[in-house]
Amino acid sequence: MTGVPPIPPPGGHTPKNRQADLRSRIRDHALRIGFDAVGFCRADLAPDVRERLTHFLQAGYHGDMGWLAARAEQRSHPQSLWPDARSVVVLGLSYAPADDPLAVIAQRSRGSISVYARNRDYHDVIKGRLKHLGQFLVSRFACQVKVFVDTAPVMEKPLAQSSGLGWQGKHTNLVSRSHGSWLLLGEIYTTLELEPDDTSADHCGSCSRCLDVCPTNAFPAPYQLDATRCISYLTIEHKGPIPHDLRSAIGNRIYGCDDCLSVCPWNKFARPTSHEQLIGRNDLTAPHLAELAALDDQQFRTVFSGSPIKRIGRNRFVRNVLTAIGNSNDPTLLPAAESLRNDPDPVVAEAAAWAAAQLTVASRQPSS
Repeated sequence: MTGVPPIPPPGGHTPKNRQADLRSRIRDHALRIGFDAVGFCRADLAPDVRERLTHFLQAGYHGDMGWLAARAEQRSHPQSLWPDARSVVVLGLSYAPADDPLAVIAQRSRGSISVYARNRDYHDVIKGRLKHLGQFLVSRFACQVKVFVDTAPVMEKPLAQSSGLGWQGKHTNLVSRSHGSWLLLGEIYTTLELEPDDTSADHCGSCSRCLDVCPTNAFPAPYQLDATRCISYLTIEHKGPIPHDLRSAIGNRIYGCDDCLSVCPWNKFARPTSHEQLIGRNDLTAPHLAELAALDDQQFRTVFSGSPIKRIGRNRFVRNVLTAIGNSNDPTLLPAAESLRNDPDPVVAEAAAWAAAQLTVASRQPSS
């Protein structure tokens, strides 16, 4: 293509002024197609990142997520995943809510769904933009690319920190000075040699709000997460019965948990997302638990078509709904629990029996 200087082969030297032009063109195009944050880093991770992953796995904090351990080498060494990769373009898409996502926690007969899951599956939303940007890189700069959005052994948050998009806060999630805790991430691995951005500094200071608010005490220490106690893990990744000692702390959270994200002081700089597909649907902002408990498999698939919730299936989702019903202290929800005592799925049936027992006990308590 005329007007585009030739790109040196991978590993070759690119003058600084050429580097600045490359980065500027990539950044401008990424912002033009809808990304909210863009950063660049080398296709490498620092030793301390790999050490933290090793500690996480050795402590068993990954629980049922065997895929984390199975491809740990590729996860902690980007070039083990793709040896030709030289740089990573890290992209962020804001999903910041307009309202307080924790307001629904007090509405005990309704369910709380994590903000990112209240509309379209973000994997699909981001992947289309990533492919578009990847094609731009290939066509303009004669390079190779691979795109990822939470679907491969890629340590997204450490790469995002290396690229200057933010830092991993004490809740282990990414925090941005511009977007708070509300960035969805995607990556483009490329054979291009790109000058990296400066790694983001940690700006958590002495704040511990995210640690203190956790209902299940899932943080053994700052910057450490025991996923087996995390409500997001328990309601999404965990396939069996939810441990009895954690059920009451889950409250009415039926898919994910936003507590540690929502209380971050840096959220004050975040503007509500402008991406229509990430703005919460009205019917998923505070849905009635009784209606959700009544869903059969086909109805579940219809209601959650195009939603990330569809991935966990009707049985796991209804298990979560029954946990919320058991915590509701609302006797009008007892029939919903009783109706599922003989559900064909044993995990659902057990959760229904537990919920019914909880409501029965609650109904016998003297009113205050």
